[in-house]
This record gives sequence, structure tokens and C-alpha cells, in this order.
Amino acid sequence: MLLLHRAVVLRLQQASRLKSIPSRIYIQACSTNDSFRPQYPSLTFSGDNSSTRGWKVMGTLLGLGAVLAYQDHRCRAAQESTRIYTKEEVSSHTSPETGIWVTLGSEVFDVTEFVDLHPGGPSKLMLAAGGPLEPFWALYAVHNQSHVRELLAQYKIGELNPEDKVAPTVETSDPYADDPVRHPALKVNSQRPFNAEPPPELLTENYITPNPIFFTRNHLPVPNLDPDTYRLHIVGAPGGQSLSLSLDDLHNFPKYEITVTLQCAGNRRSEMTQVKEVKGLEWRTGAISTARWAGARLCDVLAQAGYQLCETEAHVCFEGLDSDPTGTAYGASIPLARAMDPEAEVLLAYEMNGQPLPRDHGFPVRVVVPGVVGARHVKWLGRVSVQPEESYSHWQRRDYKGFSPSVDWDTVDFDSAPSIQELPVQSAITEPRDGETVESGEVTIKGYAWSGGGRAVIRVDVSLDGGLTWQVAKLDEEEQRPRKAWAWRLWQLQAPVPAGQKELNIVCKAVDDGYNVQPDTVAPIWNLRGVLSNAWHRVHVFVAP
Repeated sequence: MLLLHRAVVLRLQQASRLKSIPSRIYIQACSTNDSFRPQYPSLTFSGDNSSTRGWKVMGTLLGLGAVLAYQDHRCRAAQESTRIYTKEEVSSHTSPETGIWVTLGSEVFDVTEFVDLHPGGPSKLMLAAGGPLEPFWALYAVHNQSHVRELLAQYKIGELNPEDKVAPTVETSDPYADDPVRHPALKVNSQRPFNAEPPPELLTENYITPNPIFFTRNHLPVPNLDPDTYRLHIVGAPGGQSLSLSLDDLHNFPKYEITVTLQCAGNRRSEMTQVKEVKGLEWRTGAISTARWAGARLCDVLAQAGYQLCETEAHVCFEGLDSDPTGTAYGASIPLARAMDPEAEVLLAYEMNGQPLPRDHGFPVRVVVPGVVGARHVKWLGRVSVQPEESYSHWQRRDYKGFSPSVDWDTVDFDSAPSIQELPVQSAITEPRDGETVESGEVTIKGYAWSGGGRAVIRVDVSLDGGLTWQVAKLDEEEQRPRKAWAWRLWQLQAPVPAGQKELNIVCKAVDDGYNVQPDTVAPIWNLRGVLSNAWHRVHVFVAP
């Protein structure tokens, strides 16, 4: 009984402090640190009925003592259940049969049940099986976010043995450490891989976009290639010959120069995000730029390898020299009919605006496919082949496709939709900027317009009142060749500000020579990847008093 009395007294002493320090109960109960163990004063009872009242209190608190003792047991059990594993043990779990384990820092996770649910596909997660996630999170930095870590925490099974060397950190295994220096004016959407766009006010300052502020879209680390040892491999046609071309060899082909606008499929994705969340970089209006490209025509190079137009469907597949840890390269394809058509003017480009290609833009050689989405303009080109089907690359088969607004990630079937090639008509306002204050009297509005497939922009309509009334903008005088309008039109409108107006809802829409026009709102064209965003562009500004 004396032992029971002592135990209950100790619990009573702890209970007497509960109201004053509720936030520390769990710490005191579970901590192994002596500094968390308070020194309690002795407990005494006074008065004639002190003994009776003491036993009543002890009886009342027996339940509380049991509960607190059980809490102690749970905390100790939790501490004891944290398993310790060696790196060798982790490395033996690399299949569904053994379980698929990975580590992050000093923590160990069993992700067997998650592998098939991985958004990037099971094969990407299996690259890290039995080892650290850090090298792969460095490559695909989108993972290094709080919600991803919270998801991973559900699969934690223990800790690495402290005697084992901790896995390399993201910083020490950074595959992007050799990326080139970028212009500080670029608005960065992601650092690893690097993706950035010029600010709107610089975008349309010149018809030709200066190389340093040309929008950058990378999927993987930028390779650092030696131009002296570079070779472009062309797989020959049956009965033809395969080619291994140096830069000098490419220079020996006739040189062609064309001005071409490149636009990312995700340009203006941020506007779709305002309707409903999508997956992808938050591009604003700057994932588009124009340059003067020079190089050999792809049709000339393919002809030398023995190719010619054929009646059966075929595709020209491109592989870049940027790759992931498995050696899988970025890839894409275009129809052979386009590649072999001299009028399509597809280039193997080695110059950009009169200079060798910058590293971010494909040095030493990239594909330029006029009128076609930027994803097919493969950079750091290493290999070209002709296949009966389009490229099996993830970026051709499982990305850059459009779907109905009703399709979500649970119901999407990528095989049901064609890959994006030509893009729809597009325009955007670059000045004034959204939220800006403009002077009363007259407002100058500037922007760009472009359409895919060589379709010329024939008109840009601008409204100051949200689309109730319209005015026609003045187009620049740059040449627009019939069926070869590969580059954008810059446009401008100077319009009087209606008297008494305190705000303007400026809208623009473009019309191409097929009389295709932009849709008025985003919701009907929303899609889960946020591509093909070409609704009327809207800017809200204030008028100075």
C-alpha cells in the first residue's frame, strides 16, 4: 500500500502542475532529457480529516495515475519502435518482393505502396530504390516542397545508422552547378531546371529578342559540350548511309536564315491557374520570343542520309544531349512530311541572331521548326532518326497535349489525344502592365500577336471597356510571307481615355489569315496541364486623377 501511495503521490504532484504548464505535458512525459524532469515539493495534508481526505484524493486519482502511466508506456514504446537501419540494409530493398526503400537525409522510407502512384511514373521513382533521394530531387527540384515532404513522411519506417555516412545533400550533388550565368532581368519560374521569361516591357521593345533575355525553357541540366568533338548522328534510311556530322560538316551544307518566333505550350498558364489549379510552371505572357536563326535545312541533311518523302506515315525523331541519371535524353518528333518539305524551312540551327547558339538555347546545334510548339525544337541535338511512329519520349507521348476541361488526373488518357504541333492564334498586352496607373488624356497600349503553322496575323482588336467596344491596333510593318508567317507581329494602339474614367479594363484579341480568333474566356479552354492558353488577354489599370 505504501508503494501505491508513493506512486499516486508522484502522479498527484505531476497533476498539480498540469494547469500551469499544459504545453509541456507531452515533453515531460516522453523526454529522456533530465532537464525536463521538475523537482516537486512534498505533499502534505492538515486538519482532523486529513487522512480521510488524502485517501479520497488518492482514490480519485488512481485512474489519472493509470492514464499517465499508460502515456509513459506509449511514449517509451514510440521511442523504442524507431528502428535503426544500415545503408546496406536499405540497399537490399529494391523490388516489390523485398520492398522498395529510399532515404532522405537520415530518414528511411518504405515507398513500395507509393511507386505505382508516383506522378512521374514508377520508373522514375525506381531510380532511387535502395538509396538516397537527394540526387534525384536535385534533378527534379519540384519535389523539394513541404507538401511532398509531408506525403513522404507517411512512409517513414526508421532512421539510418548514425555511424553510416549521411546521404549527399541536394547542394553537394547539384547537377545544375555548371549551368550558365543568366541575365538578371529574366523573371525566374524555376531554378533547377532553369526556366525564365523576360519582363513584358522588355519583351516587345525590339522585334528581334536579344539573346540574353530570350525566354528559356529547360527540362534538364544544361550540357557543356565541346564544339570540336561534337557530332550529330543521323540514322540512315534503308539503303542509305548513316551520318556523323561535325559542326564543320554542317557548315558545308547550304546556309539558310529565317526569323522564327518560339512559344512554349504553357505560355500564359498562370491565367488558367486562376480558374482551377493546373500542373506546370507559372508562365505569364513571356514564354515567347523571336530570333533570327541560321543553319542547314533538315531536308538537305536527311536527303544526304537517303531519305525521301514516302506514302506511309513516318516521323523524324530528335534526341538531345541533355539527359537524366539513366541517360534518358529529352526527345520529340515531327512528321516526316514537314521535315522533308523545303517550304517548311525546318533548320538544324547553329546561329542565333548572328552568333553561335548560347548554351541555354542549344549550343552547338538545335532544331528550329517554324510555326510549331517550342517543345519540338530540341536543343543540344545529338541524334536524328526516322521512325514509323512518333517519338516515345515522355515529352512527346505523356506531355504537351490538350484535353477537355472535364478531364482530370484520375481520368486522363494521354494516348487519346494527339501531340501538340502547330499552336493556335495568340496575342497579349505588354504595356501597360496589370495594376499600373496611366495618365488621363491618352493611353498607349502595346503587345504581340502570333499564330502557328505559318498563318499570318491580319488584325488585332483592342478594347478599353472589357470588350464592349473595340478599336483596331496598328501592326508593325515586318514582312509576313503567305503560309510562312513564322514570326510575330508587334502592335500598338494610341487611344483617348474616356473622360471621367477612373479605371480601364483593357482587352486584346488577334485574328489570323484563317480567320481564327482567340476565345473570350479561359474556363472553356482550361485543361489539366495548362497548355494552349490563348483567351483574350486582359489588363486592368487605373487612371490618374
